Order: sequence, then C-alpha cells, then structure tokens
Amino acid sequence: MKLIEIIEKLKLEVRTGTDQLDVEVTGGYASDLMSDVIARAEEGNLWVTLQTHQNIVAVAVMKSLHGIILINGREPDEDTVQKALAQGVPIMISKLSMFELVGRLFELGIGKS
Repeated sequence: MKLIEIIEKLKLEVRTGTDQLDVEVTGGYASDLMSDVIARAEEGNLWVTLQTHQNIVAVAVMKSLHGIILINGREPDEDTVQKALAQGVPIMISKLSMFELVGRLFELGIGKS
C-alpha cells in the first residue's frame, strides 16, 4: 500500500517529506528503542514511535525506512523537522496510542515484512 493511502485512511498529519508519499510501504515496525529498530526494522517499513529527537531521522535514513509515525499527538522537535526535511524523511503524527495505531495499520494489511 502506498504511504499516501495510509495517511488518508488513518488521517495522519504530515510534518515533513510531502514529496516522498508515493512510496510503497512494505511493512511496519513499532519500537521506542533505536537499537531495536536498527536491528530489526527492514527497508521500506514505517516506524511507529513516541521519540521526537533528531536521531530518529538518522535511523530512518540508515535503515531506508519509508516514514516515521509519532504517536499520542507528539510533535517532532524543530531540529528533527529540519533534519527530516534535509534528508527527505516523511514524519507523520497520529493522535492514537501505539497499540491502537499498530492495530489499525495491521487492519490495512501493513504487517511485519
């Protein structure tokens, strides 16, 4: 499923990477530990987290993730926004909890790749 479709279906708010939304999402990974994401997320995945600092962008770039969804309405730090804009990483916001958001992603067919 394309990232833009997921955004529309889940009513996500896009903060960065508006020119990168036509990519095919291959799966998802939910974790707040960057070392866990580095070890287990796969290229093309969406990453669901509550982390808002700029290191999330570095991990997303290193793992070739197709986007980061911040949960509970959390907003990315300003330096995170700037880094994501420079690197072309989509950051989206959901008002849902991690549990509910991951369930909805799974309902859309987004599972572990």
